[in-house]
Amino acid sequence: SALTADLPAQECQRLLDRCLSGQADAYDQEQFRAQMLTEMAGMSLDDGLVMQLHPGVFRNHNAALFERFGADKGADIPIPIKYTEALRPLLTRFGNEPEFRLILFTLDETTYARELAPLAGHYPCLRLGPPWWFNDSPQGMMRFRDQVTETAGFYNTAGFNDDTRAFLSIPARHDVARRMDCHYLSGLVAEHRMTMDEALRVAVDLSYNLAVDAYKLPLSKHRLERKEGYD
Repeated sequence: SALTADLPAQECQRLLDRCLSGQADAYDQEQFRAQMLTEMAGMSLDDGLVMQLHPGVFRNHNAALFERFGADKGADIPIPIKYTEALRPLLTRFGNEPEFRLILFTLDETTYARELAPLAGHYPCLRLGPPWWFNDSPQGMMRFRDQVTETAGFYNTAGFNDDTRAFLSIPARHDVARRMDCHYLSGLVAEHRMTMDEALRVAVDLSYNLAVDAYKLPLSKHRLERKEGYD
């Protein structure tokens, strides 16, 4: 869930007390988790860190598999997720803070154009993470660009990053992402919606600079520039 909350301090304390005493019901537990997301946003702002959110998956869906082998053995299935209403408490509190950065991911592709792109296009703190998990594929990447770019543009996205534990797949996944981004850019050039020089500059940014900027890496001063001869 992407649900967030911004409860008064006294209610936060009462909620914490119920959780610590074992008296919290399902609603209390969901409110606690929602409030903690907002608290983590505040701590990220205080510490100069970048916050990420990866909601929208039903974990361990296969009960027999879970009972035999335990958690994280597969059967994780995407589910619908809501962002606009769910994130409003957090964004009301921190969405206009110039030093806050929140990168949003999703497995629910129906939210790309309806919610995520408009949110990222409006709030300066937001960036959209690249297609993730089930959507980390050539067609998934193209659907992402098709649905996000018109409203959020390129520069409200985080380029491409990878948190896989399958280390040998990382170069291949970055290569696929760069090829699909260039494929998308070539279409804009062919339709005369972007010049070749603009497309080459954006390709470099999507490959490297946007990720460096999104995660506030110390490499920011070493931005890549398009070299002569790329034409």
